[in-house]
Amino acid sequence: MALVPRTDDSLLGRWWWTVDRWTLGAVSTLIGVGYVMMLAASPSVAVRLGSFRDLFIVKQVLFLAISAGVVVGVSLLTPRNIKRLAIAGCILALMLTAATLVIGVDIKGARRWIALPGLAVQPSEFLKPCFAVVTAWLITEGRRSPRFPGMPLALVILAIIVLLLKSQPDVGMLAVITAVFLFQLYVGGLNLLAVAVGLGMMGGAGVMAYILFDHVRQRVHAFLHPNNHDAYQVTTALQAFGNGGLFGRGPGEGRIKDILPDAHADFVYAVAGEEYGMLVCATILGVFAFVVLRGLLRLVKEQDLFVVLSCTGLLAGFGLQAFVNMATTLALIPAKGMTLPFISYGGSSAVAVALGMGMLLALTRNRNHGDAP
Repeated sequence: MALVPRTDDSLLGRWWWTVDRWTLGAVSTLIGVGYVMMLAASPSVAVRLGSFRDLFIVKQVLFLAISAGVVVGVSLLTPRNIKRLAIAGCILALMLTAATLVIGVDIKGARRWIALPGLAVQPSEFLKPCFAVVTAWLITEGRRSPRFPGMPLALVILAIIVLLLKSQPDVGMLAVITAVFLFQLYVGGLNLLAVAVGLGMMGGAGVMAYILFDHVRQRVHAFLHPNNHDAYQVTTALQAFGNGGLFGRGPGEGRIKDILPDAHADFVYAVAGEEYGMLVCATILGVFAFVVLRGLLRLVKEQDLFVVLSCTGLLAGFGLQAFVNMATTLALIPAKGMTLPFISYGGSSAVAVALGMGMLLALTRNRNHGDAP
C-alpha cells in the first residue's frame, strides 16, 4: 500500500491518500493485539468449558478478519452514504434489540442476544455507532431547517433505546449510549447547565438501577466491600497484574487464565497484564488514547457540524467502552460486562466497533480531492 502513487486515481488510490493512515494503523494494531490475546487467553477457557481447544481462536480469527474488512469497506464510503448506512443500521438494530425481548437467549439473567447457528448476536452493540451518527444528522438538520424536528426525534429514539435496554436489562450499555448522546449535545452547543441536569438525571437513573436490579446492587456491594461479597473475577484479575509486574511472566506463562471464567472476554486485559506486564498494558491504553485524542484534534478545524457531531459520538463511544473494560478489570469501578474493543472475544462487539471506526475514517477523510460529499 505504501507504494501507491499519489497520481493513482482509482478508488483504492484515492482512499489511501485521503484516509487518516495514523488512525488506520492504530486500529490495525488493536486488531493484531486481539489475535495475540486470543492465542494467549482462549484455549484454557475452551478446555474448561469442554469444547475443543482452538474453538474461540478460530471464531475470533474469523470475527477479526470480518472486522478488518468492515473498517476498510465502510471507510471507502462518502459522508452521504455513511448517513444512509447509519439510519438503516439504527432501524435494524432497534428492531433486533426489541426482538431479543421475545426470541432472545437468556444468559446470566439478561436477554441481550439472538441465537444463530454457531454464534449469538447482540444487536444493541450496533446501536452505539449507528445512533451516534443518526443523532448527529438529526441535530444538524434541525439547525439547518428550524421546521425539522431534529432534537425531538433524537430524544424519541433515545427514549426507545432506554426502554429496550432497561427491559433486557443492560444498564452499562444504556449508560454509555446516554453519555455519548449528552457529549454530542454539549459539543453541539448545549449549555453547561443543561449538561449538568442531564448528568444529574443519569445519576438518578443509576440510583434507580441500584434499587430495581439485583445484579446491579450485587456488583456495587462487591465493589465497595470485595471481602464480604463475590468479587472473584475482579480480585483474581488484580492478582494477575501483580503476577505480571513490569515486564510480565512471558507469552503463554500466565496462570490466572486457567481459573478466570471470562479470561478471553471481559477480563482479557488481566491476561495481558500477567503475561506481558504493565508496559504492554500501558501501550495498549496509549493506543486507545491515541485514537480518541487524534480523532478529536482532527475535528478542531472541521466546519461540517454533521461530521463533528458524528465523529464526537463515535470517538466517545469507543473511548468509554475501552475505559469501562479496563477500569473494571483494575477494580476502579463496579464490575460491568463490557468488551475491550477488538481485543476481547466477541463477534458482535468486534464488528460493531469496526463499523464505528470505519465510519470515523470515512468522515475524517481529506475531502479536497474531488471525493463526493
